[in-house]
Amino acid sequence: MTINSHNSLITVEQAGTLDGLFYERTMRSSDEVAYIQYNKATKSWDKTSWDRMASAIGRWQKAIDDENLENGDRIAILMKNSKEWITADQAALGLGLVVVPLYLEDRPDNIAYILEDSAVKLLFVQDISQWNRLRDNCTDNTILQRVILIDATSDKIENEFDSENNIVTTIDQWLPENGHVLHKRNGDPQQLATIVYTSGTTGKPKGVMLSHKNILSIVYPTGIGLNVKSSDLFLSFLPMSHTFERSLGYYLTTMAGCSVAFSRSVQLLADDMVTLKPTLLISVPRIYERIYAKIETTLLKGSPIKRALFKLTVYVGWKRFLYQQKRSLVCFSCLLWPVLKKLVADNVMQKFGGRLRLAATGGAAIPFPVAKTFIGLGLTLIQGYGLTETSPVASFNRLDDNDPNSIGHPLDGIEMKIGENDELLINSPGVMLGYWNNHAATAQAIDADGWFHSGDQARIDAKTGHVYITGRIKDILIMSNGEKIPPTDIENTISMDPLFENALLLGEGEAYLCAVLVLNPEQWVHLAEKNKLDPFDKENLNNKAVNSQIVHHLRTVMHDFPAYAKIRKVILTLDPWTIKSGLLTPTLKVKRAKVIDLFEKEIKHLYF
Repeated sequence: MTINSHNSLITVEQAGTLDGLFYERTMRSSDEVAYIQYNKATKSWDKTSWDRMASAIGRWQKAIDDENLENGDRIAILMKNSKEWITADQAALGLGLVVVPLYLEDRPDNIAYILEDSAVKLLFVQDISQWNRLRDNCTDNTILQRVILIDATSDKIENEFDSENNIVTTIDQWLPENGHVLHKRNGDPQQLATIVYTSGTTGKPKGVMLSHKNILSIVYPTGIGLNVKSSDLFLSFLPMSHTFERSLGYYLTTMAGCSVAFSRSVQLLADDMVTLKPTLLISVPRIYERIYAKIETTLLKGSPIKRALFKLTVYVGWKRFLYQQKRSLVCFSCLLWPVLKKLVADNVMQKFGGRLRLAATGGAAIPFPVAKTFIGLGLTLIQGYGLTETSPVASFNRLDDNDPNSIGHPLDGIEMKIGENDELLINSPGVMLGYWNNHAATAQAIDADGWFHSGDQARIDAKTGHVYITGRIKDILIMSNGEKIPPTDIENTISMDPLFENALLLGEGEAYLCAVLVLNPEQWVHLAEKNKLDPFDKENLNNKAVNSQIVHHLRTVMHDFPAYAKIRKVILTLDPWTIKSGLLTPTLKVKRAKVIDLFEKEIKHLYF
């Protein structure tokens, strides 16, 4: 029986720990829908209540308990977003274990490194193919004692793994018929809850240690600020192994008691949004940029009247937004909004399901033209900021004080200030315990007074209090003439153009700028045919006429940047940069060093 289905957020004190949070939710909302997941067998969406989740967690807990792990031992999850991911997480946390989330698309050697570095004893893997990718890299791992395959049955692995002492088993073999009754552990909130390995743009990943209280202390004010309600439906599609999705799409939704639906895949995200009609969505900017690019491409194919009507809608919608935010005294053009909303804006919003009341973006800065377009179309888009090391949210724009150029204001209980070299420093209860087995890196990141050094340059507006990211301390190209170029803004601007998928700016220590560009395959076909070239012959990517046209096009794309920020030469490719290829981080940021290594020979030719 549900005690109270429309309750307020569970507080940090009421939860105590992350497993205490889940237990408290099952007590308050036992019969309510917790998760919605697609069933391939029945081709339908299954709903699972909080009470059924509690039973499943108890069963998994009994199985983990039988592995004789000790308090503080590590388990790892290499699975897609699902109720099973949450079950594994909660079962482990409820036994005082530490969870190490892994990215499904990560390289096998990287996963193997994380398993060894964190001394994982128990590993949950999605299926046989996933384990086959990884197993050769784990042959020397003597600590790993059990691998559980989720989407596999015992008969399928009998021939696959015939070793007498094999550690691999399936979920149906491993789970007992009955389990523990879910109970409140009353654990220590300061205890280590998870080690999240940051997949940075350079070097080996570092294990960020976060306590139960670190995460809870951030999730609660985020829920208050975003006004998350038990009646909301959240659509989950970013990897839950990333702290952004895990904290907001899982712990926050548990705290609020709202339902979570798991998208089938990023490729099917558009269909799932229309089917499920979510009210809440969080994403990294690249997803919004791709939607924006599709809109731009569609408009280019449409009539001049349609293009003009769309631009007018965005213009009026933006003016309306400024008026609502009290940054404009009058809005005469707002009189047109009801008509433009019906003719244009509503059609776009239906692509999101038609019920979306709040969309959040983080992980990187969203380009202003993208944010302005969606806000102008009536989408409530909130930009936030944070790092894995800050659990992860540190600031976000408030609903009634939203400046999409900024990262908003710090959360309640968090301080921000500007340090040397304009570096943004953060003092927060969400600041990590430190880096796993890396005291030197911890001391470098957190100073003696407890301030976390973000590595981002920023300014804080003295009047409004809004915080603005202005660059990265390390991501600055210093050219031979002394000009300093922040590449991210230029790369984001290029990537927004329909012709390009990704961009990486070059020029460190050089006299001029160059770029490595991933072309949109459809746009490349049009460009090649225009130049009477075979689009399927990759050698034509080096065609001088094509390269010259691209460079000329870039001048138009980058017209708002200073004259010295001019790209003179380019390397063109059609091969996508992906997480799986190791060229993108899980939040779709380009791994600069990896791309430069990949195109080392071509880059040398640009400057010699």
